[in-house]
Amino acid sequence: MTRSTYYTATTLDGYIADEHDSLAWLFEQNTEEGGPAGYEEFIATIGSMVMGATTYAWIGNHMRAHDEPWAYDIPCWVFTHRDLEPLGEDVRFVSGGVREHHAAIAESAGDRDVWVVGGGDLAGQFADLGLLDQVVLSIAPVTLGAGRPLFPRRFDLRLVELGRNGDFAVATYDVVGARSD
Repeated sequence: MTRSTYYTATTLDGYIADEHDSLAWLFEQNTEEGGPAGYEEFIATIGSMVMGATTYAWIGNHMRAHDEPWAYDIPCWVFTHRDLEPLGEDVRFVSGGVREHHAAIAESAGDRDVWVVGGGDLAGQFADLGLLDQVVLSIAPVTLGAGRPLFPRRFDLRLVELGRNGDFAVATYDVVGARSD
């Protein structure tokens, strides 16, 4: 069964990007290749990915600034109302809600899982519909004071694994459900 996982990094005060959508804070942190919640192990389980337009635009700007190619060979679904250019071979632009596209996203993952890349509101939309199974966080030892929130919803999560990878505390949570209070 295809599961959806929000795999991301966050600051200690709960932001995934600063108020200018910068991730500079993230690239200043050290990680251990092959460490807990490592990218290589995670991406091997992923058959498709979804992201919002702001995340997609940031990736495009980062690629151009560093002369890097598109790094993914899996379908990438981008939720947007903007006209964006494809950065890779299998980039699919969609508008509307998660519910109307979820079956096609899951089907494109084959027998693997779906990576909800970001942002936090898109992950929240998956969670609102009961379609987000897990949150995997790498928590950086930095605060921003403002920016894009990690998960702008009231949800209960259950810690299932905890570790350390370089500068990051890494935590894996199962999504329990929306908070009623």
